[in-house]
Amino acid sequence: MAKSSSTKRRPAPEKPVKARKCSFCSKKGKNQVIDYKDTALLRTYISERGKIRARRVTGNCVQHQRDIAIAVKNAREVALLPFSATSR
Repeated sequence: MAKSSSTKRRPAPEKPVKARKCSFCSKKGKNQVIDYKDTALLRTYISERGKIRARRVTGNCVQHQRDIAIAVKNAREVALLPFSATSR
């Protein structure tokens, strides 16, 4: 039988959650369209390794994150964006 330890762990202090707003839903981004030909915009949502960044990292809403993913995939097919990072 295992003995229960008498020492109790103290709960970790909770970090304040920073509320992020979707850059496309805000007033500044209302007129901004997600297009596969706009590689400058799409590169901001791609990591150094060429992966599409997660929604929790970018702070976008569900619909705009889906639109970004589709646009990145279309841009890759047309060879506007690389499928992977350049090798050293």
